[in-house]
Amino acid sequence: MKYYLYIDECGDNNLKNFDEQFPIFTLCGIVVSEEKLKWLEHKVQVLKDDFWGNQYTILHSRDIRKCQRGFEILFDLDVKKRFYNCVNDILGTADIYIIVACAILKEPYIRNYGRLNDVYAQSLSFVLERTVFYLDSLRYEKASELHTIVEQRGKKEDEKLRMFYNQLLANGTYWASAERLKSYAKSFTLLPKKANVIGLQVADLVAYPITRHLLDPTEPNMAYDVIKDNIYAENEKKLGIKILPCQ
Repeated sequence: MKYYLYIDECGDNNLKNFDEQFPIFTLCGIVVSEEKLKWLEHKVQVLKDDFWGNQYTILHSRDIRKCQRGFEILFDLDVKKRFYNCVNDILGTADIYIIVACAILKEPYIRNYGRLNDVYAQSLSFVLERTVFYLDSLRYEKASELHTIVEQRGKKEDEKLRMFYNQLLANGTYWASAERLKSYAKSFTLLPKKANVIGLQVADLVAYPITRHLLDPTEPNMAYDVIKDNIYAENEKKLGIKILPCQ
C-alpha cells in the first residue's frame, strides 16, 4: 500500500526578523493512502468545478481569507458560506487523511535555543518521524511505501532541504532509526505551487487553523474544530502535534 505525505507551512521560518503579531512557524503534513487520495482529489475537483467551472484554481488559505487572486467570488456572503461548508465537508471527513505537524513558538524558542537553528529542518524531522509512527500503527493494511511531496521554496532552500532529508534517512532521528525511516521512504519530491497538487493544497488549508489554535488555544476556531479529529493520535493522546520549545 502506498502512502503520501504532503507538507506545507504556515508562517515563515525566520528567527531574526519576524512578525510579532504572528510569532510562530508551523510545518504541517497530511498523510493519505493511495486509495483515499483518489477520493480526496475527486472531491476537491468537484468543488473547483462547482465554484469556478474548472479545476485550475489553486486553493490557497491566505488568498481565500483575503478574497483575492481568484477568490473574489467569496465577497458574496452566500457564496462564501456555501464554499466553506463544502470545504468543511471534505476536510472534516473522518479516516481520509491524518495530520502531523510541528510548530515553533519563536519568542520562547529563541530564549531557549538562540536564532541559529534551522527550524524548518527540525520540524521536518518530527513530521517524518511521527508519520513513520503512524504507518507502524496501522493494523489492517500494511503500508509499504511512503512518498513525500513538498512545495518548492527556492533553489537554495530546496537543495538544503533535500540534503537534510537525505541526512535523516542516513542517520535517523532520536526515536526512529535510519533503518525504520528507510523501510518506508521511497521518494522525496519538491513541486511548484503551479503544479496544482491537491494534496499540497489540503495541507495548506489544514496548516492555518492548526497554527491559530497552537498560537492561542482559547481563541474560538471553528476551522480547527472541523479537522482536529484527523490529528494523529493513539489512546486519545495526540501524537501528531509537537510544539517547540516543549511546554
